[in-house]
Amino acid sequence: MPDQAALLRWFEAQGRQDLPWRATRDPWSVLVAEVMLQQTQVSRVLPRFAAFLADFPTARACAVSPVAAVIEHWDGLGYNRRAVNLWRAAGVVTDRFDGVFPPSLSALQELPGVGPYTARAVLAFAFEHDVGVVDTNAARVLARWVGRSLTRSEVQQLADAAVPPARGWSWNQAMLDLGATVCTARHPNCGACPLRHGCGWFGSDSPDPDPAVGSAGVSGGQSRFAGSDRQGRGRLVRALRAGPVPVTELAPVMGWPDDVGRAERVAATLVVDGLAVIAGGRYRLPR
Repeated sequence: MPDQAALLRWFEAQGRQDLPWRATRDPWSVLVAEVMLQQTQVSRVLPRFAAFLADFPTARACAVSPVAAVIEHWDGLGYNRRAVNLWRAAGVVTDRFDGVFPPSLSALQELPGVGPYTARAVLAFAFEHDVGVVDTNAARVLARWVGRSLTRSEVQQLADAAVPPARGWSWNQAMLDLGATVCTARHPNCGACPLRHGCGWFGSDSPDPDPAVGSAGVSGGQSRFAGSDRQGRGRLVRALRAGPVPVTELAPVMGWPDDVGRAERVAATLVVDGLAVIAGGRYRLPR
């Protein structure tokens, strides 16, 4: 078991205490932060978090707003489908739970776009439950600690078992910070790690292959963005924030002026995902 006291001491001295979502236990605020942070750097989320909550301070306020308003707020955060799922989740919380988030793993996972990680993050960071929160950073720490690649069930069981009683909030924040700032993917600073004593990988002189590579929960890196369908989707959503786009302008707007078929195919996926509607020969944001 990782040295709980050592990691908690390290977090108190070295943790990222200034992150604004760590100053709240409001489930809606925590959910907004977690959804924004999915595959998006902290530096990009920081200026957007407070602005989003200023306009949508509660799940109910978000649910009664047009989905277009939420999509417009998502400008610059990427993966725009998350904005639609967040709006839908706000609707479920409002309609099914009367605006009160359920402190239940199974109920939270019924919310659109909320998977095992996000549900556990809300439980730990809003309700302070003693559950293990496993993102790519925490999974990397645990695989290296054990010294071998872990299956999905193994990494979750180890994460849950490692949480000190009544310290779910602090422990999980510490694990996320350790993986993000010390036990990093490419250049881990093992000499500064509070868990180096007892770490299986460090204790065996950090041999190749790195046990974190291929371990469940550890990101393998994103696919190439330039020239991808994701890039075309992003360009179209960015244009729709400014106003409707005629069908005849899809291809140049999406960056594929000579491939109308691809533009139409990819634009259709935005409609399926609830990010756009088509009417009168024009694409626009849903209202």
